[in-house]
Amino acid sequence: MSAADPRNWMWAEACAMIERAEQLHRRFFQPGLAPAAAVNWEPPVDVYESEQELTIVAALPGVEPQAIEIAIERGVLRVAGVRQLPACVHGAAIHRLEIPHGRFERRLRLSDQGWQLGRFTLVNGCLVLTLTHSR
Repeated sequence: MSAADPRNWMWAEACAMIERAEQLHRRFFQPGLAPAAAVNWEPPVDVYESEQELTIVAALPGVEPQAIEIAIERGVLRVAGVRQLPACVHGAAIHRLEIPHGRFERRLRLSDQGWQLGRFTLVNGCLVLTLTHSR
């Protein structure tokens, strides 16, 4: 199939629609997991699991470390906080505002309830969380 083949763009559009539907499902249709009403955005995450640990990478560009809350409760990891608008915005005309700002929250149900927070760092705009088994 060539790039001009309608099946290519139709497939890409279908995948994008599925991702949007999954985001809506995570946000509104999981009892006890729905983010608070004041949440403006949900950061994307990558999750990697080895035999010893679970690593979660959340994209949090421009978020200060002290503005991040991390908790594990009843098998659910919660990462929340606030991304402030940069100081250069104040008094300026905004022509484009694509990077999300304001209150964010992401909840992930963990594979089992034996995980505990090991370490976390903020590297290149990404929060890297390492969870270990509490056995």
